Amino acid sequence: MIRRPLRPLARILSARAEGTDPNLVEAEERAARLAARHRAERVKAETRLLLLGVAFILGFSTVAGRMALLSAAVPVEPRGGMPAEPIHTRRADIVDRNGNILATNIVTASLYAQPAQMIDPVAAAEGLAGIFPDLDADELARRLTDGRKFMWIEKSISPEQRQLVHDLGEPGLLFGPRETRLYPNGPLAAHVLGGASFGREGVRAAEVIGTAGVERVFDERLRDPETVDRPLRLSIDLKAQTALEDVLGQGMKEMRAKGAVGILMEADTGQIRALASLPDFDPNVRPPLPTSGDPADSPLFNRAAQGRYELGSVFKVFTVAMALEAGLVSPQTLVDSKSPMRYGRFTIRDFHDYGSRLSVEDVLVKSSNIGAAHIGMMLGATRQQEFFRRIGLLDASPVELVEAGRTAPLLPQKWSDLSTITISYGHGMAVTPLHLAAGYAALVNGGLRIHPSIIASNERPTEADRVISPRTSQQLRDMMRQVVVRGTAKSANVEGYEVGGKTGTADKPNAWGGYARDKTIATFASFFPASDPKYVLVIALDEPTAVINKTSFRTAGLTAAPVLAHAVRRLAPVMGMRPIGSPEDGAPLLYTLAGNE
Repeated sequence: MIRRPLRPLARILSARAEGTDPNLVEAEERAARLAARHRAERVKAETRLLLLGVAFILGFSTVAGRMALLSAAVPVEPRGGMPAEPIHTRRADIVDRNGNILATNIVTASLYAQPAQMIDPVAAAEGLAGIFPDLDADELARRLTDGRKFMWIEKSISPEQRQLVHDLGEPGLLFGPRETRLYPNGPLAAHVLGGASFGREGVRAAEVIGTAGVERVFDERLRDPETVDRPLRLSIDLKAQTALEDVLGQGMKEMRAKGAVGILMEADTGQIRALASLPDFDPNVRPPLPTSGDPADSPLFNRAAQGRYELGSVFKVFTVAMALEAGLVSPQTLVDSKSPMRYGRFTIRDFHDYGSRLSVEDVLVKSSNIGAAHIGMMLGATRQQEFFRRIGLLDASPVELVEAGRTAPLLPQKWSDLSTITISYGHGMAVTPLHLAAGYAALVNGGLRIHPSIIASNERPTEADRVISPRTSQQLRDMMRQVVVRGTAKSANVEGYEVGGKTGTADKPNAWGGYARDKTIATFASFFPASDPKYVLVIALDEPTAVINKTSFRTAGLTAAPVLAHAVRRLAPVMGMRPIGSPEDGAPLLYTLAGNE
């Protein structure tokens, strides 16, 4: 780098030689240097200003672009620690086969507190405890004053409760929107519907999820935004359900039973028109699950789908069906009924001594354990198991209830010859009343296995589902009609409706082994009309006692059968069945199926 000299000696010497003032030369040089420095500093300043302007332009452009994106986006409330997926609050309605509402959503409110904004937390706690009886004022006051910033008070409140809270005038008590599940019919069909509760939730929304029954089985379908506007239609008929529950409640009271089951099923399709289990509950205020004791004592226990019982003599019909289908017997075949019957160290007795021989028909009519045992011995364990498998008695019921899918039949660990004998008259194997109803439907509908369903559909069984021949089915219908006409179920004979069926009285097993002699399950599995079965109706009472002339009776013929007769009288008109003719004048019985489909 060539540096400019501070003093221009050559020009100074030249100026002196010419007689010019050398100071002027030096002043010019200083002015030139100063001008050059100013030019350099100006270029530098202009460069800095240009860079700063570019930086400002880029910054403001970024901010403007971000604001544009935010203004075009859908606003979503931030929820710390929660998934990014939005909460779907809507849930499809559930209706009966005729479109009557069984379950729907209503808009309510939640109540929460922000203690930092509260004026008098202690007074607010006392006021809230007066509005909500489940709250403890002292405990609530402690929580409101322990320094927390947020707390839930109630997840769902009524409009009346909201107004009462509003009247407290406390700014720290706030409301959030909620959709909650409403069951407008209260306990009606409670065990079918099951119930619902809140799942993921925030201040502004909460999802409703199914906890039991069809609410649980079809939870995804009910919450799916694509199907939320299409109700889930059940096969249940609200009028039939009401009638069945009324009759069961009355019968349970009159027979002093601790529980009751009723199932009304279409014989040809397996569509369930009514299903009841008592005691029941209100799904609007579903009680908590029991933490001790026998689960069957809880009203949440679905006796129809979860209750596994040794059902006694109703199984004799399956035994006779097997033998008829195998060609081993006919309804008039005589079998050994001599009492008592001994097998090894075991003794089998009948309720009465029926003599040494009975026809197969009378084995059912009189309900002979010994006659059924001898028929079972003709069949053997292999054929018995195979028949039960084909008719659906060895697997969990396929009905669309979460409780049913978890309840497989209780089978003997080793299916011995003794097991075959006891199972032939209904002991040693436990199934649910739903299994029984589905099995009877297959026996009386012409021999086609059905798949019980709680969902309305048009599906029907085909020849691929055949388990017995139409001839065997007709023979069974005739014999079971005689059970009602002249056998153990005379009290179930309803004029004009040709009820057929079979009674079953089974001693309940003790927890420590053996059977309790004073505790029974009384069951009557029936169908009507016998000449052309439309419906299967099963009634079961848990530990019933009928008092007649100050004497107690526990047999199904005197407990379950009268209740079923009352149920048929109520249900047949509801289902559109009208009897024509009278047994007294010899006119044939005809039936009109009116509407209600």
